[in-house]
Amino acid sequence: MAGVTHKALKYYEAIGLITPNRSTNGYRTYGEHEIELVRQVKELTAVGLSVKGTKPFIECLRQGHVHGDDCPESLAAYHGEIRRLDALVEELNSRREMLRARLHAAAARGFTSKDGQRAPVAPLRYGLPENLPAPADDGSADHLGGLRLPNVSLRSTDGRDVNLRAVGDERWVLFVYPTTGVPGEDMPMGWDQIPGARGCTAEACGFRDSFGDLLHAGLEEVYGLSVQEPRYQRELALRLRLPYPLLSDPSLALRKALRLPIFEADGRRFYKRLTLIVHGQRIEHVFFPIFPPNEHAREVLDWLQEHPAIPVAS
Repeated sequence: MAGVTHKALKYYEAIGLITPNRSTNGYRTYGEHEIELVRQVKELTAVGLSVKGTKPFIECLRQGHVHGDDCPESLAAYHGEIRRLDALVEELNSRREMLRARLHAAAARGFTSKDGQRAPVAPLRYGLPENLPAPADDGSADHLGGLRLPNVSLRSTDGRDVNLRAVGDERWVLFVYPTTGVPGEDMPMGWDQIPGARGCTAEACGFRDSFGDLLHAGLEEVYGLSVQEPRYQRELALRLRLPYPLLSDPSLALRKALRLPIFEADGRRFYKRLTLIVHGQRIEHVFFPIFPPNEHAREVLDWLQEHPAIPVAS
C-alpha cells in the first residue's frame, strides 16, 4: 500500500520512524497512520532527504499537524538540506571550472593563427554571475605606491611563516582578496550586492592558470592574502590545486601596517580587493579597484610585459 519493501519497514521501525502494533503471535500490525508516515518518508527521500533526515517531519505529523512541514524543526531541516546541496553545487562548479580551464589552456596551446601567433584567448568567468556591481576608486589605496613593506610575518598554506620584507629582491606579486566560500557555510548576507566582494575563487583560479606566464614575465613569487584562517585556505589551495601559497591575516596586521582598505559585512571585516607589485621590498605598482576579478591575472600579466623590471640599485 505504501510502496516500500519489508526490509525498509523494519529499518524505519528500528530508527523510530514508525511504531506498529504487535499481535499476540508477534506479527506487526500497521494502521492507516503508519501507512501515511511511510508515504511521507518515501516522498521526502524522493526529493533528496536521507531517511534519518525525515525524522522532524514524522514527529510533526505525530504531534497532530496536518502536514509534516508545519513545524519549525521541519523548516530547519529544509534549510539544512538546501545548504548541503549549495555546498555540493559549489564543489561541482569548481571541478567543472577546473576542467574547463585545462581544456581552455590545452586548446589555446594547440591552435595558432595563420601568421604563427597564438590566437587570443577569451578570459574564463569561472562561474561568476552576470551583472555584478563594480567597485569604485575611493582613493583608499592611493598612498601605497612606493611604500616599503613592513616587517610582518604571516602564516602560509605551505606551512611557513612568511616575512613580507624577506620574500626576495626581485619582483613578486601579492593579491589581496576579501574571502573565498567555505563548503557548507553561508557567505555574508548580500555578498553579491557588495561592489567588488564576489569573485575571490575566480581570481585565484585566474592566477593559477596564468602562473607559468607570470613567472616567465619576470615574477619571482605569487602570493594571495585574505583574513581567513590557514585551515580554510589550505582546503582551498588543495581543492583548486593552486601552485602558489596563500597567506592568512585574520588580525588584519597588514592593514595596520599599510592602512589597507577594508569593508564590513555581517559584522565582520574584510580586505578590499587589490594587488601589489613589489620590487626590492617596495611597492612598485598598485591595482585598485579590480574588476572583473576573473580577468585580473591577465591584467597583471599585461602590465608586467609592458613594464620590464629595472634592477634595484644596491
